[in-house]
Amino acid sequence: QVQLVESGGGLVQAGGSLRLSCTASGRTFSSYLMAWFRQAPGKERDFVAAITGSGGTTYYADSVKGRFTISRDNAKNTVYLQMNSLEPEDTAVYYCAARWPGYSRNYHDYQTWGQGTQVTVSS
Repeated sequence: QVQLVESGGGLVQAGGSLRLSCTASGRTFSSYLMAWFRQAPGKERDFVAAITGSGGTTYYADSVKGRFTISRDNAKNTVYLQMNSLEPEDTAVYYCAARWPGYSRNYHDYQTWGQGTQVTVSS
């Protein structure tokens, strides 16, 4: 089983960009579908984006499509979330998650989670 550590969160003005990283331990990283979720205060944890083990297929929530890009580097055991054109509504704690096998948008289906990184977008 992998362990996950996120980094890259911070404070940014609306319209700005951030890149989140999630680095995994373990030798089977490329076997896992990787995803990003986010949770704003008082709200449920929402799906943001996911990427298959090979990196060949990506999935996005409608709210971030065209603004966010998920990618992975299996040689570095790392998955990224490039976030552009950030909006105050994107403010949340962002979590990296791993799942095997298959794709899901339901956070209950993910076996492994990082500790989260705060993203705050000011207006």
